[in-house]
Amino acid sequence: MQYICKKNKMTNLIVGTVAFDAIETPYGKTDKIIGGAATYISLAASFFTDKLNLVSVVGGDFPESAIKMLENHNVDTKGLQIKEDEKTFFWSGKYHNNMNSRDTVETQLNVLETFDPIVPKEFSSSDFLMLGNLVPSVQQKVLDQMSQRPKLIVLDTMNFWMDNCLDDLLEALKNVDVLTINDEEAQQLSGENNLISAAKKIKTMGPKYLVIKKGEHGALLFGENKMFYSPAMPLENVFDPTGAGDSFAGGFIGYLSKSNNLTFENMKTAVIYGSVMASFCVEKFGTERLTEITQEDVKRRAEEFVSLSNFKL
Repeated sequence: MQYICKKNKMTNLIVGTVAFDAIETPYGKTDKIIGGAATYISLAASFFTDKLNLVSVVGGDFPESAIKMLENHNVDTKGLQIKEDEKTFFWSGKYHNNMNSRDTVETQLNVLETFDPIVPKEFSSSDFLMLGNLVPSVQQKVLDQMSQRPKLIVLDTMNFWMDNCLDDLLEALKNVDVLTINDEEAQQLSGENNLISAAKKIKTMGPKYLVIKKGEHGALLFGENKMFYSPAMPLENVFDPTGAGDSFAGGFIGYLSKSNNLTFENMKTAVIYGSVMASFCVEKFGTERLTEITQEDVKRRAEEFVSLSNFKL
């Protein structure tokens, strides 16, 4: 397995939410902590590349220390809009005992309700583009501002947009290379219960590759008429699943950017690194674990993944 080195010439544009979360799980409860899809994606990707460009929006209540934390992880925040007289997007959720399901307690869109993404000119030629979970029309606005087509466009979405903005989502999907969703969302988008059938149908909508995330049961990669399955790392303690899917996306696109190799075989390795970053994310609340691990931790966990499913016939 190819291991990582942070020197990288490829630039990455990450678009998504930078937010506040309040989380309750069987292991504890937090007040407002730093969250948001783009935050998790950026932190996870930073272990593979030092060229990260962020486009997002926060309110005047967002702490300068959190922006500095992102910058310390090689994130260029020039594209982070700060609406001084408004409040940052806020989500509160409570997880059930099995940690696979949760209830949304409260959602305050705040600055996100009128978010108009502005891609700085120097970001518009980024080599890799990660469109985090957002309104599909906002994702499309970012695509429209790119001065050249990125080498790889990855888009994440969710069932809420399938319920409320399906036409816009289908339009955005025509322009992406990789779609990342969970198993229930794949079934809803395709109308197929079987995930293999679902993947075939979704690929006719535009994406060349599809990653179906299955939480504690790993992830599936489809593309080039091939399929790959990655297990999830068995963990004794899962404190907070929030951000695991976004951390997966960050590890996935970060590794692909680092290696600059877009073959199916290399995407298999990217899925493993995505699973590595997700496994770290869930070990503590919010972004805490991602801000304290090292390159050596990532390498060691990747080696554990290899040994987990390595065998001889």
